[in-house]
Amino acid sequence: MVEIQVRFNNVDYSLKILKKKLQKEGVFKIMREKRHYEKPSEKKLRKSIEARKRKHKSFRRPSGSNY
Repeated sequence: MVEIQVRFNNVDYSLKILKKKLQKEGVFKIMREKRHYEKPSEKKLRKSIEARKRKHKSFRRPSGSNY
């Protein structure tokens, strides 16, 4: 459970922080996935595509060198 304290009546800033924390924990992604039923075959295909994207993304990043 994510908890945010509103300080100095600054609700906009607190909402911004809350949104960042929820996104970091993956809550928005889970909500999007749970919105509709996903067949096991579709889930397997989606996971495979995501893994492929992560793999290609890791190849693009420079490893340890600072340009």
